[in-house]
Amino acid sequence: MTQEPAPQRMRAEVAASWERSAAAGVEVEQGSAPLTVDLSALHGHREAHPLARVLPLLDDVLGREVRDCGAVMALADAEGTLLWVSGTTDRLRHAERIGFVEGSNWDERLAGTNAPGLALATGRDAFITREEHFRESVRTWSCAATPIHDPGTSQLLGVLDVTGGDQLVVPQTMAMVRAAARLAEAELARHLPPPVHERPSGLRLLLELLGHNEALLTIDDGRGRLNRLRLSRRHSEIVALLASSPAGLTGDELAVLLYEEDGGTSTLRAELNRLRGLLGEELLASRPYRLTAPIAGDWLAVEAQLAAGDLRAAMKGYGGPVLPRSSAPGVVRLREGLAASLRQALLRSGAPELMSAWTRSGWGRDDYDMWVAQRAAVPAGAPMRALVEGQIARLDRELA
Repeated sequence: MTQEPAPQRMRAEVAASWERSAAAGVEVEQGSAPLTVDLSALHGHREAHPLARVLPLLDDVLGREVRDCGAVMALADAEGTLLWVSGTTDRLRHAERIGFVEGSNWDERLAGTNAPGLALATGRDAFITREEHFRESVRTWSCAATPIHDPGTSQLLGVLDVTGGDQLVVPQTMAMVRAAARLAEAELARHLPPPVHERPSGLRLLLELLGHNEALLTIDDGRGRLNRLRLSRRHSEIVALLASSPAGLTGDELAVLLYEEDGGTSTLRAELNRLRGLLGEELLASRPYRLTAPIAGDWLAVEAQLAAGDLRAAMKGYGGPVLPRSSAPGVVRLREGLAASLRQALLRSGAPELMSAWTRSGWGRDDYDMWVAQRAAVPAGAPMRALVEGQIARLDRELA
């Protein structure tokens, strides 16, 4: 790959994005972003997406201003696919030249450094000016983007973006895009179901492990009050193991699953005492050790969706490996078991868009077998074919 020198005084977050783009095999000379959602499937995908509800609001508060200044507004999903692109006919025609069209994917690992892709990668506001773009074809444009989250679950729904010329390179642009996104979230919040006042008493737990090095634990008291905790690395491992063993574990069993070597029993007792102090006596029982409240977990949902044959939902819910930095034997087994089940289902699926979600991820980027399966599933003339073959060639070189 021929790569031009990066712009002088490049911002650190932009330099990191360039590195990710290059590592993913994006070419500086690549003309356009790939189409990852076929136009025949795009209509249904948009209708089912939560952001469809706020599109009219965004067009009213931002779209008209954007068109007046000769720019385009885009709304992408959490995978980076542009669901809606609006602007004047002339500007949309110009945007088509770089593949900035509905159904194209602007994840930075497919399209190189750009504002929507950077916002997805970092979860923060992103502003990319002309020469900060990784691909040459995009360097006449500047763009500003910000994430939009589900106000009920905090889940990332997508990204709001404004793309145009030099007139966008002012502080007011980012403020305008951010304000529109917050209005959209407020509108989504208006449609949340009202709180239920008569609910069964009793505590419930929601445990989030996927893609998190430290677990997120939400304690619901059954009356609408939530306590959200970020657990330490060791407490994350303990809670994950107990949540996966509803009948409970003895101290010896837990120690075997938790420590790579013998001798952690006294340390484990101290950790359990600290965890009980954090959760409360009523949530962590002993003899055997067990969690006493009903548990819902993101990895459990993925397991259930796989068992039901709903691979699309399983992929959407899979935010990454279970506690990826943990070396606890029981957690490693849990992590590898779920990843292997999901991976095998993908390999058997023949669905290139689902395989693409895997190979675009940090954990699946170097999965040679998945790239080969994806190549077999992508038609010879499809825009994605060249990207897939390029990645297979990269791995052939590296693995040789």
